[in-house]
Amino acid sequence: MTRFRRLRSGGRRLLRGGRTATRLILVWLVGAGSVGALSLGLPGFDIGRPTNAVVVSVVLSVINAVVWPFLMRFALAVSVLTMGVGAFVLNGLVVYYGLREIPDVRLPGAPTGVLVALAVSAVTGLTSSLIGVDEDEFFHRRARRRARRRLGRPNSIPGLVMVQIDGLGHEVLQRAIRDGDVPTLARWLSNGTHRLIPWTTDWSSQTGASQAGILHGSNRDMPAFRWYEKDHGRLMVSNRPADAAEIERRHSDGRGLLHTDGASRGNLFTGDAEHKSVTLSSAGRRKGRLGAGYQGYFANPYNAVRTLTGALFDVVRELIAATTQRQRDVRPRVPRGGIYPLVRALATVVTRDLVVEGVLDDMMAGRTVVYADLTGYDEVAHHSGIERYDTLAVLRSIDQQIGRLDRAAELAPRPYRLVVLSDHGQSQGATFAQRYGVTLEQIVQASCGQQPRATEDNLTGPEASNLGFAARALRRLVPAGEHKPANPGERVRSAEEEAAAREGVLVLGSGNLGLVYFTEQTERMTLEAIQTTYPDLLPTLVEHPGVGFLLLKTEERGSVVLGRHGAHYLETGEVVGDVDPLASFGPYAPAQVRRTDSYPHVADVMINSLHDPQTDEVAAFEPLVGSHGGLGGPQTTAFLLYPVGLPTPVEPLVGPEEVHKVLRAWLAWLGHDSYADAVAATAAVEEPAPPVAALDLPFDSVTTGEAELY
Repeated sequence: MTRFRRLRSGGRRLLRGGRTATRLILVWLVGAGSVGALSLGLPGFDIGRPTNAVVVSVVLSVINAVVWPFLMRFALAVSVLTMGVGAFVLNGLVVYYGLREIPDVRLPGAPTGVLVALAVSAVTGLTSSLIGVDEDEFFHRRARRRARRRLGRPNSIPGLVMVQIDGLGHEVLQRAIRDGDVPTLARWLSNGTHRLIPWTTDWSSQTGASQAGILHGSNRDMPAFRWYEKDHGRLMVSNRPADAAEIERRHSDGRGLLHTDGASRGNLFTGDAEHKSVTLSSAGRRKGRLGAGYQGYFANPYNAVRTLTGALFDVVRELIAATTQRQRDVRPRVPRGGIYPLVRALATVVTRDLVVEGVLDDMMAGRTVVYADLTGYDEVAHHSGIERYDTLAVLRSIDQQIGRLDRAAELAPRPYRLVVLSDHGQSQGATFAQRYGVTLEQIVQASCGQQPRATEDNLTGPEASNLGFAARALRRLVPAGEHKPANPGERVRSAEEEAAAREGVLVLGSGNLGLVYFTEQTERMTLEAIQTTYPDLLPTLVEHPGVGFLLLKTEERGSVVLGRHGAHYLETGEVVGDVDPLASFGPYAPAQVRRTDSYPHVADVMINSLHDPQTDEVAAFEPLVGSHGGLGGPQTTAFLLYPVGLPTPVEPLVGPEEVHKVLRAWLAWLGHDSYADAVAATAAVEEPAPPVAALDLPFDSVTTGEAELY
């Protein structure tokens, strides 16, 4: 087998093993050629004799090999914060002073030294990479070198490496396997080494809630990606470093999924890992030097050049893809200008390279457990669409990285089991604003801050007769003349600003999940109180074609889910009206909504957008083509791809906390004693609440459906 691998890898090279000297000379000669070209085209840069081109190339190689790693010990923070650019500036200064000592070589100033260092490093780095026909072989050579440097004491207990493909739904993955977009994962399945199963997220189908559940075993009281806490007067945003740290503090017990010699790479939370990089909850709060986890990556100048070059190419790819969408009038689509191309490159190239390098380092160090998040697919799917061409191209690059890690694992001092999973899926569709020409926030503002429209008693003709059963019932709660109108002058500023909490009504969006908070009230407002104070709000929302259902608390009968043509009482499961408003949102919807309803910081009004069963589309309350955060479509169905040698999870898996149990049980089964208290995962069970007295809402006399237990 070893000989076969050697032959297989050797066949991919232009220069086979044992030709190190030839490779080095070739790189020097290419570097010399680039130096000569720069001396002809760069004003003020003169190398004098032609032979000095080789001398300059050799000097630059020595600086990159010796000075750069030493420089990184003192300038790593600058390199991390500038994605490597700052380090090139510092290295360029060293190059400037170094080349000044070569006879006949003239540089007009330090900026020229920076340009020379950057250009020659880029060319020689690309040449070194191209000596291997593909990047896979180049990556494997680096892994072998890393293994020789870091190889520790062999360990027979297998480790567990988990790679999360952020935002990739189970059904999208199945089609990608069928169509050849993920050849590595497809090969695993066809060879019978791995098994693919789905798992179902909470109502809050987004990375914050999912990763807290997976890494810490608890995601309670995370109703959305962003939410408001009345008791603290605080707007929580899952990807804000200070908030991520606070969320982790609330959910961590010190024994998270990664607590034993574990590593967290590219995640929102640490999972109590000792080793971490590109992890939001620990950003700026780590002991030691900032960016110490990137030491191995930035110590090699060619890595930084390759990443920077790849990021620039990805910016160009994004500009071309966005232009193509506009020219072909592809719909739905959203604006993709401004700084988005740079944001995309950060996710698809820069963060990806840092995360993969961190995982490689972890495996060569023989760490027990690793969890890494690759966010590129999720980022591009938001703006391009969940299965558009450029989105699938990013997925192919992620699959390639997973294949590289799988191959590199053979060099590690211990065996590894490689698991691939996602935290949620995405659903596609035109946004709420695109469909209706108005945002959810504007609708709430108009209903709460303007003079209310006439109640049903004063309505005549089609406007009154066309109201759905829920809106008619809500109207009857407040007889004409007994409402309490809001101040017409009130307005709500941006939902992203915490100052909006002082304006009385706060509207937040989390994909196709909307949240409305009445911030002047210290407790969750009931349906009756909302209808009395803002008599137009609930009828307007429940009647709107872009709204799938509302979740509200009642005074006497617990919480109720309202749709245009029916109501679903969560505590009893009773359905009143013509249609169960949760019927089109999947069999787990009642349990998912019921769990969120129990959170202390659930919104006064929770709003889920429409879901079209024919097209599987939703209407995001944010400017996103592919979205997640609520119910409807493939966003709530993630996947788990695991080696067949591991114990089979009990299906169905519902909720990220159940996934945590599975992963923890696998670690225990592999022989890691610190996880020996793990129990086999079972499906989550929601205990039904005892029945309570009926709510005196004036609903029409219609049939009552039997409660269905989930």
